[in-house]
Amino acid sequence: MIKIDWKRKLSSRKLWAAVCGIVTGLAMVFGLDENTITTVAGAVMSAASVVAYIMAEGKVDAEGVKNGGE
Repeated sequence: MIKIDWKRKLSSRKLWAAVCGIVTGLAMVFGLDENTITTVAGAVMSAASVVAYIMAEGKVDAEGVKNGGE
């Protein structure tokens, strides 16, 4: 059985860009106004940036501890 590296997958900018595209497309299909679509897309990308940064910094910190650094 192959183990999936969820940390790497969830910190992928490609994944979050795809999620943003799907959300934006669905918002258009359901007839939301342009301001709402822009706000939702911006919120998704902002959240993705924060998640990716936190996960990347956590990985760097873990490697530093593993290698005996501070």
